[in-house]
Amino acid sequence: MKNYSNKIAITTGDPNGIGAEITVKALNMLNLPPRDIVIISNSKVLNTYGSIQNNYEVIEVDYPSKIRYGEVSAEAGDFSYRLLEKACEIKPKFIVTAPTSKEAMNLGGHKFSGQTEVLEKLLAHDGQKAEMLFVSKDFRVLLLTRHLPLKDVSKKITKELIIEKTERLRSYFQNRLYIQKPSFALCALNPHAGENRLIGDEEEKIMLPAIEAVRNRGINITNPLPADTLFINGVKKYLNGEKLPYDCYIACYHDQGLIPIKSVASEKTVNMTIGLDVIRTSPSHGTAFDIAGKNIANPESMIEAIKYCLY
Repeated sequence: MKNYSNKIAITTGDPNGIGAEITVKALNMLNLPPRDIVIISNSKVLNTYGSIQNNYEVIEVDYPSKIRYGEVSAEAGDFSYRLLEKACEIKPKFIVTAPTSKEAMNLGGHKFSGQTEVLEKLLAHDGQKAEMLFVSKDFRVLLLTRHLPLKDVSKKITKELIIEKTERLRSYFQNRLYIQKPSFALCALNPHAGENRLIGDEEEKIMLPAIEAVRNRGINITNPLPADTLFINGVKKYLNGEKLPYDCYIACYHDQGLIPIKSVASEKTVNMTIGLDVIRTSPSHGTAFDIAGKNIANPESMIEAIKYCLY
């Protein structure tokens, strides 16, 4: 097999969404050397959404179906999954993924809650676990739970989960960012951090014992803090171009962490998968079926996802 270990592999996602469009636009705007990039897609899909200026290598994945803008289909979902399979198979330096539809992938027989979980299945070994980290400059948010109904979040957050995820997060900072003593801020699960158990006791029963164990391992982490006030100072500093008070915020659930970062950096936020041998980045938005085929999709988040792999 050809060696792709120094390449950025880009998958174009759901063919009925904006994935191929933002891939074409991003690559044309970045104008990167062909030696750096390999595209995993289908020429018919790519050509439907535009023309790439540089002569990048394209690894063809079969897609016999017709492209139907904005349609959720099993065929498109299966194609999206096979793109990820091929990306993992060639073992590149980085993987950049355009958006896929969870519904389409499930219709296609691939029962996953997102691309993060697919990559974990295809790449993880020796107990590795994938983590979802959202990044815009030095504003970073890790999710303790990902695509999970809110009613199930408290059941999933355990002392062991907090310890494991903070350990993986520290490993990423030390081994990838070369920050040896990162500082982490932990969002409380309940409003007002439980208000001394008046609004919930998870902070006292689960989070504080986890924090004690984490600190005993040498990790710098706060007590659980009310999320609504925790992010205020960080957001202000981000908007002013100042250094944030923490290297990473750890959110209990999806919207708790993503609303702050997307509110201030919606087009600059990159979704990252860490914890595996290969770092994966992607735009922070979805397939945008409502504007597919209209040539109006904004490639900025895709550009940021690719640029992250260049540093």
